[in-house]
Amino acid sequence: MATQNSNKEKSRGIFQSLDWFTILIYLILLAMGWMSVCGASYDFDQGGNFLDFQTRSGMQIVWIGTSMLLGMIILSIDDRLIESLSYVIYIGFLILLAATPYLSHDIKGSLSWIKVGSFSIQPAEFAKFGTALCVAKVMGSYGFNMGKWRDFLLCISLIIIPMGLIVLQKETGSALVYLCFFLMMYREGMPGSILFAGVAAVVYFVVGVRFAEEPLWGLEVVSTGKAIVLLLVLLFTSGMMWVYTQRSSYVLRVFFFGIVAMTVALIFCKYVIPFDMTWVQLVVCVLMILYLFYAALKERVARFFYIGLFALGSLLFYYSASFVLDNVMQPHQQTRIRVLLGLEDDPRGAGYNVIQAKIAIGSGGLKGKGFLNGTQTKLKYVPEQDTDFIFCTVGEEEGFVGCSMVLLLFLFLILRLIHLAERQPYPFGRIYGYCVVSVFLFHVFINVGMVLGLTPVIGIPLPFFSYGGSSLWGFTILLFIFLRIDAGRNRLQH
Repeated sequence: MATQNSNKEKSRGIFQSLDWFTILIYLILLAMGWMSVCGASYDFDQGGNFLDFQTRSGMQIVWIGTSMLLGMIILSIDDRLIESLSYVIYIGFLILLAATPYLSHDIKGSLSWIKVGSFSIQPAEFAKFGTALCVAKVMGSYGFNMGKWRDFLLCISLIIIPMGLIVLQKETGSALVYLCFFLMMYREGMPGSILFAGVAAVVYFVVGVRFAEEPLWGLEVVSTGKAIVLLLVLLFTSGMMWVYTQRSSYVLRVFFFGIVAMTVALIFCKYVIPFDMTWVQLVVCVLMILYLFYAALKERVARFFYIGLFALGSLLFYYSASFVLDNVMQPHQQTRIRVLLGLEDDPRGAGYNVIQAKIAIGSGGLKGKGFLNGTQTKLKYVPEQDTDFIFCTVGEEEGFVGCSMVLLLFLFLILRLIHLAERQPYPFGRIYGYCVVSVFLFHVFINVGMVLGLTPVIGIPLPFFSYGGSSLWGFTILLFIFLRIDAGRNRLQH
């Protein structure tokens, strides 16, 4: 009798501690997502029987129902048990990811789907919460210090390993999602310079590739992209020296010598003898790196050495970017990037999806055409319109108002999750919470961005909207594990 009363008190405590505001947002997103799937998959010939399990909308009801059941099951599990099984869950998913290419069938060039009876599941969607649990467990352990290289590299390895296994499944988009964990690492003490280095790499790649074939100032022998990137290396490195060393004399020497040398080379190239001035810029950057290493030895300041490594890495990354684009990436990936950067016009190929998605969203206007009244989606002009490009259905049927409402709901969800993460009494809960925040933020930003033509088309779903059981289950498990951890935060008070 006493045991039953204890269990009742425990259930009541969990029930009262649950964050019902987050659950309400989750349910609203599920409902709006199902309506979007209905609109995207509606067929004029089959009529509007949305509950028919032979239709996409009917099957989505099944995925929603089972997702809610999964959420209830997770809430009934002790959060301490979930934490204790973190390593086991992570290793189990690594084994599953490694076996997936051998168990899966080729679906549009992807080897990431395992067929189970009449259904197919994608382990990469579930591995995200397994990775989040393991990373939170390691980083939340006693003695872990992000400032130690050993701990930092261990954390990086836990993220890189599943990424590599997913790349082997020819699912580059799903692998890139794992980069979002670096946002959590920044919150937990990762130096901002590392995050800045990642942003700088993106800038180098975009500018270098986009303007590679354009002449600088009418000089056919000088690439605008290369000249700008080498200038950015000088500016970024000088800025890091100013922020992290506070040695103004060294900063001024590097900055003014570099600017003067590049300016003289440009003037000489323009008015005296035309030549590729980027070789002068490259020499300036190399001399800058050597000077930084010299300053590190002379002043015995390790930050000079690290900044020199940043500059060296910048050069190596830039000069390898073209090779990776032309020789490592698959042809369809190359085309997508070139279309995004405006280097190619492929309205019938890689650019077709984005063009049709833009037309669909634009045709919705302010208030949209109404439920099931979207012509672009009903006539199937937009490929993958109920999965990766489902946001265009929202835009066409619900218009700017509907799109804004969806984005605001995701904003409320992310802000609420940040609030929940910050109130966790233990590092494990806080770190896992920020992993959840990072995953949702990445998915929403990239998915909406690729529909609008602002980011590359990498084929990742919009949480709770895109059709499919694997993604819906994966996001639900990811979210409800955190809700269960949050519900146990007051354990010491009961």
